[in-house]
Amino acid sequence: MDRERYQFEIAFYESLDRRNSNDARVMELLAQLYTRVGRIEEGLSMDLRLSKARPSDPMVHYNLACSLALVGQPDDALDMLKQSIQLGYSDFEWMLKDEDLARVRKLPKFGKLLREIGVSESDTK
Repeated sequence: MDRERYQFEIAFYESLDRRNSNDARVMELLAQLYTRVGRIEEGLSMDLRLSKARPSDPMVHYNLACSLALVGQPDDALDMLKQSIQLGYSDFEWMLKDEDLARVRKLPKFGKLLREIGVSESDTK
């Protein structure tokens, strides 16, 4: 039942996107829906578009980092995660448990990033 609802919502927002491809809110909703139903590549594509539409939004870049991690690009995801932090992302507790970033957290460079921003995993537990 949920899957059918998501498919309806996706079709609806895709039609809105076709009519106005510059609507960042529609891009954001589509990115979330695509990812939720496992259409990860399409979610990544939408997140990339959204990052161009909202270049200074830290949450947009955080979500793009998640999408990059999910498609198997942890190094690129880490770079985008750094960018989101530079833009003001600060929910480090969530960052340390977000399953989307599991591959990123395995990188030695992730520990370095935590040290650079003054966060330790024990601070958020």
